[in-house]
Amino acid sequence: MPVLRQLPGWAWIGGGALAFVAGIVNAAGYMGFRHQSITNLTGSTSLLGISLGTADGGEVVHWVLSIGAFLAGAILSGLLVQQRTLKLGRHYGMALMLESLLLFAAVPLLDAGSSIGLYLASMGAGLQNGMVSTYSGMVFRTTHVSGMFTDLGIYIGQRLRGLQVDTLRVRVCVLVIGSFLLGSAAGALLFGVLQERTLLIPAVLTGLCGVAYSLYCQYTGSTGMHADGD
Repeated sequence: MPVLRQLPGWAWIGGGALAFVAGIVNAAGYMGFRHQSITNLTGSTSLLGISLGTADGGEVVHWVLSIGAFLAGAILSGLLVQQRTLKLGRHYGMALMLESLLLFAAVPLLDAGSSIGLYLASMGAGLQNGMVSTYSGMVFRTTHVSGMFTDLGIYIGQRLRGLQVDTLRVRVCVLVIGSFLLGSAAGALLFGVLQERTLLIPAVLTGLCGVAYSLYCQYTGSTGMHADGD
């Protein structure tokens, strides 16, 4: 019989909140002046390939910088968090506050139609996606949902065959997909009012999450123990 796994309450709240934030950021990117995804790289990599194939030098540079900014954010996350396993008491609060600063810095640039704002936002997304890496060997991402839909489909198929499935993973998939979807809807509504300044909302939310998380760790006296009891 498989070991019963549980995700701590702070991880459910944080994971849902970050997926919601990512949905807002990505919606703002799609509805902005370049109509591009910010929080995932599948489309960006395809567009880089298309630019290479059509010898469009300007677009090649843009997509290289976009992808490079996301990668730089993930590298920065690795430097800050330093662990592959989800733990309480690590430097998540600092990483969230840094993401908040990147999003705040992106707003005036995006408002002026500068692609540098997109690069800063992409760096923030890479930083966020790298923060929450794994939990008990389970990949936990918050800025894109392709893997979540894939896992959910696999588990539904296994269940239809009468096999036992990882219910925790199913719940995580539903949480991230649902939160990202709601964030995208909220992003579309906000963009109709705020335009490029929509990113002010996720900037504030990530900053508040970072401060709240840091205070929570200080209150509980966490020393970085494993959230999954390892």
